[in-house]
Amino acid sequence: MAHGVCCAAVDAETNSSIMSKPIDPQSAVEAMWKTAPRLAKAKAERVYMEEYRKSLKAILMKASGKSSAAAQETEAYSHPDYIKHLAGLQAAVEAEETLRWQMVATEAAIEVWRSQEASNRRIDRAAA
Repeated sequence: MAHGVCCAAVDAETNSSIMSKPIDPQSAVEAMWKTAPRLAKAKAERVYMEEYRKSLKAILMKASGKSSAAAQETEAYSHPDYIKHLAGLQAAVEAEETLRWQMVATEAAIEVWRSQEASNRRIDRAAA
């Protein structure tokens, strides 16, 4: 016998707790399936941004015209292009983490549903 299962969720826009509809495990799996490619793309973007940061630093160090490595590094780290790249990296990490935590929340909802269903079966057996 299926009993209504609800879970508390957090509204991403207001960061306030809301009650969601009953957990539908099929919908949850579908949501995970749809989120997976976006999460993969976000992770690829973040990794690319992290790796390109090293190349950009080297390019900027070389272009600085300074003789010492320390001076070149200082110039590279303070260059507007490097700072702009860091802002892009920040956005990439935020996008990836948002999708990752959506996936974690969906997985948790499925686990809540499984636990509730197991409890419901015990209740049903006890009542029989």
